Amino acid sequence: MTSILEGTAIDQPLVIGGQTFRSRLFVGTGKYRSNAKMVAAIEASGAHCVTVAVRRVDLDRTKEAGILHHLDPSRFFLLANTAGCYSAEDAVRYARLAREAGFNDFVKLEVIGDQETLLPDVDGLLQAARILVAEGFKVLAYTNDDLITALRLEEAGCAAVMPLASPIGSGLGLLNPYSIRTIKRRLRVPVIVDAGVGTASDACLVMEQGVDGILMNTALAEAGDPVAMATAMRQATEAGRQAWRAGRMPRREIAAPSSPSSGMVS
Repeated sequence: MTSILEGTAIDQPLVIGGQTFRSRLFVGTGKYRSNAKMVAAIEASGAHCVTVAVRRVDLDRTKEAGILHHLDPSRFFLLANTAGCYSAEDAVRYARLAREAGFNDFVKLEVIGDQETLLPDVDGLLQAARILVAEGFKVLAYTNDDLITALRLEEAGCAAVMPLASPIGSGLGLLNPYSIRTIKRRLRVPVIVDAGVGTASDACLVMEQGVDGILMNTALAEAGDPVAMATAMRQATEAGRQAWRAGRMPRREIAAPSSPSSGMVS
């Protein structure tokens, strides 16, 4: 007979826009002290999907100094992103450039609205998403943790919605679990939490909200030991996912004995 544990051990694969991903942890490529350290951290993370900021990298894969030279597309799913774009026009331009440069039809869409906080420009994001979807892109849209925006991005045809845990590069962790849970509950497309994770406990907490995956960069690149942190993040992502699937015990206002009563009276 199959035990309950055995019956729930195998998770469903993560599929976005028809593409199956081997890991629910997505990682970026910026801010590393060296390309060698970047590759070692990515490998330790177990990530299948690796994001590349098209605006900030040399798209010539033959140059050894460039990031793309070190990322084998047969090993990693390279996801172009429009980081650093402050208008819909810019974001669309760089998404098209990525596709012309040999990337796939997937794009992580960012349209930033404020230089200090790096929070998204919702109007520009929706405008760019509609254009790119119409052009056949599979859009993964980085957004704030607002349900209405998330619903509008889904309606626009995005393949996934990526609400932030907290501002980009802040390391503040998950600021609003309720909003993330609500977005996940209401959307039909996958929800990948992006930005703000600082350490392994943050990643575990994010995954315990039931989301489909998590994306991080700075938490690895700026760690004292990026490879060790990448290993911890892989384990935390898996643990958080498994804990959500297992179902946590109820919260109680009073204590309850952990051992059942024997029924004996002294």
